[in-house]
Amino acid sequence: MNRESYLNQVRGQRDPFDLVVIGGGATGVGVALDGAVRGLSVLLIEQSDFGKGTSSRSTKLIHGGVRYLQQGNVSLVRESLRERARLQANAPHLVHPLPFLVPCESLWQRFMMRVGFVLYDLLAGKSHFPRAYGASPERAKQAASTIQSRRVHWGGVVYHDGQFDDARLLIHMAMTAAEHGACVLNAAKAVDLLHGEDGQVCGVTVEDQLTQARHDVQARCVINATGPFCDELRRNDDATAEPIIAPSQGVHVVLPREFLPDETAIIVPKTSDGRVLFLIPWHGHVVVGTTDTPIEQATLEPTAQQEEIDFLLRTAGDYLTRTPTREDCLSVFVGIRPLVRPPSRGSGTRGDTKSISRDHTILTSKSGMITITGGKWTTVRQMAEDCIDRAVEQTDLKTNGKSTKELRLHAATQTPSDSVYGTDADLIDQLIAVTPELGEPLHRELSIRPADVVWAVRHEMALTVEDVLARRTRAMFLHIEAAKSIAPEVARLMADELGRDQAWQDQQISQFQATAKHFEIVPNLEP
Repeated sequence: MNRESYLNQVRGQRDPFDLVVIGGGATGVGVALDGAVRGLSVLLIEQSDFGKGTSSRSTKLIHGGVRYLQQGNVSLVRESLRERARLQANAPHLVHPLPFLVPCESLWQRFMMRVGFVLYDLLAGKSHFPRAYGASPERAKQAASTIQSRRVHWGGVVYHDGQFDDARLLIHMAMTAAEHGACVLNAAKAVDLLHGEDGQVCGVTVEDQLTQARHDVQARCVINATGPFCDELRRNDDATAEPIIAPSQGVHVVLPREFLPDETAIIVPKTSDGRVLFLIPWHGHVVVGTTDTPIEQATLEPTAQQEEIDFLLRTAGDYLTRTPTREDCLSVFVGIRPLVRPPSRGSGTRGDTKSISRDHTILTSKSGMITITGGKWTTVRQMAEDCIDRAVEQTDLKTNGKSTKELRLHAATQTPSDSVYGTDADLIDQLIAVTPELGEPLHRELSIRPADVVWAVRHEMALTVEDVLARRTRAMFLHIEAAKSIAPEVARLMADELGRDQAWQDQQISQFQATAKHFEIVPNLEP
């Protein structure tokens, strides 16, 4: 991907783009990818960086949704399981099966769980995911050696779902969209919508966040894929638009791998607040989450509430042989769900967001702007397909009839891979072969190397230290103190690639340190 070439296409625009997609999260990038594959001219703009918000802060699962099955939403589960299989086939370097242990409190619960997962596997149809099985107390303990024995006194059930690296998948989706002709721009903000004399939306005013230069971009169709911020853009289009989003934040804490050293995740089927909680091995660490806390307003960099952190640690301690403390936490990250409020709730009700459907919604305004919101990572391909279907129907765009159902993403390997870079790993190794010092880890607690920084700048449009440490690599999510310690060296490496001076490096480090505060956990100072 080359940002300057995409900017040149915007500056030199002669004909309207078929689509301008606003929002560079999973939904927006998915829509841009689907449109480009179908032969449409596409411009994607993201005010910050790809996946800056919710899409890099998920529970790292590609799953059918056990909780949705309990709620009776069979259609969503079936669709999710179908898309789970497609994602695993199209991106085997990033999506792979992961076993989950569900501890049971009684033989009856074990029987009922077993029946439920038989249905779950039946809904999945043919897939590469192993079938669920009942586990005796001994077998359950073997699967998750650090679970409390009392929690598996009656055994449990082991089933399989998908695990992935959300930000890496998003970057490879964006690269695939670019390979099919899409212009994908980060640090480019839609500051206004353009309307024709007939009142119909006909484009956007884009501001380059690096230079503050503005450009009016014409489009046959404008798609609002800004997630929890979609109401703001809807009000820009129509001041009378009623809000549709009931934002909720989900918090995850990251622990050392010693808390869950095995390759099996643990699922808490029902917490004290009625949610499902996951304890998941991920990139050599353990992710514990998530909460579901209604909030008044979405922000680009949300902060965990202290009560949420305490809840996660307390619940994890109820199941693990060692209770984690704040001092054990390596990082905390927060994502905001763009949940679509039921019509009966009215515009001002916050309510209980965990009961709101995770299905997606597509709306068309009076001016013709399409808004897509809601949904979840697992079904993003189907969401994008539905959105482009709406755009084609609404604007009579001509497509080539192609589909993303069997589209292998950028760098997809033929078989599962240990590297999140997929086939690009060979190219990164070539960089190291030429300059061996690029292969030395920057920190003993992290796998990031100078070569990963160079690659991110040259090929993945990383513009800031945060882009590299949060999303091109996952350093901020895995170990915030380690990430802070290598930020100056990352800034230096980026400056060499981008031709920046020391003042730029100092500014980057300062901005990174400010963002890092949201990933830090304040120790419990009480005696």
